[in-house]
Amino acid sequence: MNAIVILVASYIALQIFSDVGSLRIVMLGGMSIDAGTFIYPLTFTLRDMVHKTMGKQGARLMIITAAGFNLLMALYFWMVSILPPDMAVGAQPEFGQVLAPLWRLVIASIIAEVISELTDTEIYSLWKEKVTSRHQWSRVLVSNAVSIPLDSLIFCWIAFGGLFEGSVVWSIFFSNTIIKFATTLLSLPAIYLVKEKDPLKPDASPTQC
Repeated sequence: MNAIVILVASYIALQIFSDVGSLRIVMLGGMSIDAGTFIYPLTFTLRDMVHKTMGKQGARLMIITAAGFNLLMALYFWMVSILPPDMAVGAQPEFGQVLAPLWRLVIASIIAEVISELTDTEIYSLWKEKVTSRHQWSRVLVSNAVSIPLDSLIFCWIAFGGLFEGSVVWSIFFSNTIIKFATTLLSLPAIYLVKEKDPLKPDASPTQC
């Protein structure tokens, strides 16, 4: 139970941190990268660890819950940014400039996260059930090999398509995908840190969770 609480909390926290980081585009190695990419890839491994301990339904519930919290975060920041400031303190424009969400980025991020992470869930499950349950690293690698580029493709083109030159959007896509794959390879052994869900117990339903 302690491991599940830590995994779910870490997943949701990193989802939120990466969404805030995505508001800034940085340059690294000559490529354009949204800053959320530096920590977001860890959520794929965390998702796999939750899937291993809680089953498919538990992973699905966590993904949808995280999306809800991301939307709540954006709404909260927006509300705070439009409230009149205490002029005794000052106009405080920095908050709105930094944290008032760009709704296109927020929607792009949530759509990409939900689609890619649910896809990851299905591929992880199919690989384990139809191919092999022995080599745990392979289920992580195969599922991430599909979900990572899918996530980058959806996010980049919804968030930046039409705003930037196509070459810039593709640069963000390729750099994001490369960093996410590198992070996957580094975090791959973490799948062995948690125990497999008891196959005799059914997947947890939302009411059971």
